[in-house]
Amino acid sequence: MGVVAVAAIVAGCGSEPVAQVKDTKAEAAAKLQKTKAAKVAAAAKAKANELGQIPVLMWHRIVDKPATTDDRTPAQFRADLERLVKDGYVPVTAAEMVTGKIDIPAGKHPVVLTFDDSSPSQLTLDGTGTPQPGTAVAILQEVAAKNPGFRPVATFYVTRDMFGKTNRDEQAQMLLWLKNNGFDIGNHTRDHHNLRGRTHQQVEEQIGGIGKEIGALSQVKPVTIALPYGNQPNKKEWAARGNGYKHAGVFLAGYTPAPSPFSRSFDPLGIPRIRAMDKKGDCAQFCSTAWLDWLKGNPDMRYTSDGDVATVAYPKFKAPFLRKAFKTYALPY
Repeated sequence: MGVVAVAAIVAGCGSEPVAQVKDTKAEAAAKLQKTKAAKVAAAAKAKANELGQIPVLMWHRIVDKPATTDDRTPAQFRADLERLVKDGYVPVTAAEMVTGKIDIPAGKHPVVLTFDDSSPSQLTLDGTGTPQPGTAVAILQEVAAKNPGFRPVATFYVTRDMFGKTNRDEQAQMLLWLKNNGFDIGNHTRDHHNLRGRTHQQVEEQIGGIGKEIGALSQVKPVTIALPYGNQPNKKEWAARGNGYKHAGVFLAGYTPAPSPFSRSFDPLGIPRIRAMDKKGDCAQFCSTAWLDWLKGNPDMRYTSDGDVATVAYPKFKAPFLRKAFKTYALPY
């Protein structure tokens, strides 16, 4: 039984004392234990593994006639997305991933869709402000509309090209459209220069310059950066922090899925990505189709959500891999 406390409510003439029941500490602890037990059971049912790996996929141009191995046709891009739907993935932004805000349903897997170089093939708006058919954004929205729960979100890493726009008002229109429609805007340096070997001042000019432009045009401060060619500056920290910018995550152009942000393996200064390509040449092992096949065949290595953004759920034997910073949120089962 709880301890009954009588509180007089002074609300005017004729008011009477109202009985309020306060739980004892034992009752509160029992409720907390019951709630945690329910969460543990739910995590086990979902086979949650929030210390698992996350594919961060990388696209460039989406064009009818590919000119480089980085290009994908609209049909190929649509197939890429439909494969993700089939395999139970839900898109999250790069900003959401690096800050641990991976809010997706239980049993689902996060995937980060990233686009480099701010190409017009990724986003072009028609006269009514609607994405033109065949662009990456239009295709993503179409696939999401046909598959409820597949979030139409992605991260666009912007250079000064700004989707082919040179007029500031048009540049602002593009960035604000992305911002207002739930997309994430990231930093990709002003001129797409290789930062390896450049001075600290040159690195800050490249990163800070485009960061300030993005801020002036859209009031957005990029949370993450993708390094051109995946090359880090002489000191990794220069890409994360500098004059006019502070990034929570630095993305590369590497060949593997990324560690969970809750894992001890996670390095915010060097997060790998995967090129979106079929199994050909080097891509027989190191590009999107190959890695998605591998993750599907090794489900214990893949990030699977427990459906609760406030906890980090995982099988007990994976406890040594948890970052100490997230110990408070741990939900082993």
